[in-house]
Amino acid sequence: MPSSLRAGLTLAMLAFASRSHGISLPAPQIAELCANAEDQAHCGRLIEEVQLKRLPGLAVRDGDDLKVSLFPSGMTMFRDSVAISGAKSFTLWDYLDWINAVVLFTTDGDQTGFVLLQRTNGKQYRLPAEPVLSPDRQHLVTVDVCAKICDGEVAVWRVTRDAIVKELTWKPQPPWSDASAIWLDAGTIRFDYAIGSEERRKQDRRLNDPVWSRSLP
Repeated sequence: MPSSLRAGLTLAMLAFASRSHGISLPAPQIAELCANAEDQAHCGRLIEEVQLKRLPGLAVRDGDDLKVSLFPSGMTMFRDSVAISGAKSFTLWDYLDWINAVVLFTTDGDQTGFVLLQRTNGKQYRLPAEPVLSPDRQHLVTVDVCAKICDGEVAVWRVTRDAIVKELTWKPQPPWSDASAIWLDAGTIRFDYAIGSEERRKQDRRLNDPVWSRSLP
């Protein structure tokens, strides 16, 4: 893997390390696993190998197919493929046990993202960044910011038994070049972010802060 790609990939994976109430791998382990990965899809497969062993019965890899079990019964299959636009892949990334949801890491050419699968109803939601679950299990936050090819948007999603719905959005100004998020409590998110080459900063935002825009249904 070219050194520039490896550095970018490692930084991206480390940025995904802010999680709550999942069965996620620690950032140092992710960095070690992906240090010599050929590309982001390969990195996802290496992480998946570890997660499949840690989460027996949740999913099975069969060549290009990833089969994820539903609850109480059933299965959903995700298939890797190659097209003119580039390769598409799905790999097991995390399991949010409190809301019985599986998180998959996805690639589509040079683009990366995540899919959240609700195991109770099989519904799938494409997310631009890794979801971080709130302590009360009622919200997820995604932070889709990077130096390029990102929307620059922070989003809060409402979690219900039947659906995941985008509820709040915010585009920080000046734009962040890199960021991660953790929940301080059920109503407060702490962001760790950078603007260009400046030193990293932190700021807290409550869900009732007027900076948020409410998403339309």
